[in-house]
Amino acid sequence: MERNDLEVAIIGAGMSGLLMGIRLQQAGIERFRIFEKASRIGGTWRENTYPGLTCDVPSFFYSYSFETNPDWSHRFAPGPEIQAYFERVAAKYDLDRYIEFDTEIRDARYQAGAWTIETQKGEEIRAKFLVMATGPLHHKHIPDIPGLQSFAGAAFHTAAWDHDVPLEGRRIGIIGTGSTAVQAVTPLSKLASQLTIFQRTAQWIYPIGNVAYTDAQRARKRRFPLLSKLTRLWYKQLFEASSAAVVKEGFFRRRLQQGCKDHLATVADPELRRKLTPDYEPGCKRLVMSTDFYDSVQKKNVHLEVSHIHQIEPEGVRTEDGQLHELDVLVLATGFDPHAWGVEQVVGAEGRSLAQAWKEGTRTYRSIAMPGFPNLFFLAGPQCPLGNISVIDVSETQADYILRTIQKLDREGFESIEVTREATEAFNQSVKEAMKGTLWVTGCKSWYLDESGDPVLWPWSARRFHRDLARPDYAHYQLRRAA
Repeated sequence: MERNDLEVAIIGAGMSGLLMGIRLQQAGIERFRIFEKASRIGGTWRENTYPGLTCDVPSFFYSYSFETNPDWSHRFAPGPEIQAYFERVAAKYDLDRYIEFDTEIRDARYQAGAWTIETQKGEEIRAKFLVMATGPLHHKHIPDIPGLQSFAGAAFHTAAWDHDVPLEGRRIGIIGTGSTAVQAVTPLSKLASQLTIFQRTAQWIYPIGNVAYTDAQRARKRRFPLLSKLTRLWYKQLFEASSAAVVKEGFFRRRLQQGCKDHLATVADPELRRKLTPDYEPGCKRLVMSTDFYDSVQKKNVHLEVSHIHQIEPEGVRTEDGQLHELDVLVLATGFDPHAWGVEQVVGAEGRSLAQAWKEGTRTYRSIAMPGFPNLFFLAGPQCPLGNISVIDVSETQADYILRTIQKLDREGFESIEVTREATEAFNQSVKEAMKGTLWVTGCKSWYLDESGDPVLWPWSARRFHRDLARPDYAHYQLRRAA
């Protein structure tokens, strides 16, 4: 196969990029390549190795439907297990022969009926279709805090954990209280002489225990593979039903709220409990799940600091109340830029880039296509049904949709397919209407919102997402043959 004459170019060898490669391979489409900027697969599970890392979706649901794993150690698997799972799947399907590692895509332009793709090495590749599988969680958000570079100790982001830095007996500060920080606090509290948590926004935490699976349970699932499939299906039904039910006002939303409030009530000190109480509804931000964070934050060697950070100095963090918190290690649990989609320049047929198209808000057609960008598709991109469900399940529906579209064009001799502006505008208007009354517009600031303050996710149920994307509606597209 000529490398510069591809049927499909996939950017990213994380969960969704690997999935797309497998689906193409299964369909007999061999002229594809997966371009990966790093030297290994894995995406977010390769990048994140911080202490306490787990997935907040049950392991059996956070796996490909066609590759269940009987050997998960816990209900919510630790990060290294998830990375190992993707590596096993990639090896089983021999995906390495399709992946170009250490190859970052800097520029992609639609020209003369195909995508011209330029790597950071200056190489050019041509492909009929371009699939963006970059995901939203890989551009680290580094806070703009005065003096950050002046800190004399070790400082690093949770997605670039420095395992050479000793932690035992050290004075550790962690900036942030999102899901990552909540996961890291318990192991850090066991190592640090003093752990200081710098909180800007309190989080609602729902108590779902991370039970360990026994050897006998894993052995039964190995012996009877159907049990793993049924377990995955049970979690799928449970999470999709519950996540849809709590979005609108009703019994399940009230039950979610009460569960979070009851869990918060386990914090004995009323002043600490006050500091940990959010000023928004549970579920407005992505729900954090933990049964041990509140226990950890009540330890004698753990301090929750709610005075805002004024600046960082060589000795530590100075807060706005004038206090200097002396530290040896500073951890930035400050998340990612969820609206940076991975490639510096993606330029469509009209000469406009994605960044320009999204300047006034990140909008797509059904999370998968954009007008003005022929033969371009997204996996786990904007307006996916994020929430607390499995992005793998979402990506499987998207990958099958993309595959059907590619097959149609190849079968019927079309050069390109492009969603219409009318269909895109109609879809986004329906999204805007459906957002009214949902949890996501109740007043909190979250990464579910774009820069204009509008939610960038699917406002309906995950079941509707699967149903609406079961078959492409080609009436919403323009299909063109070569001139």
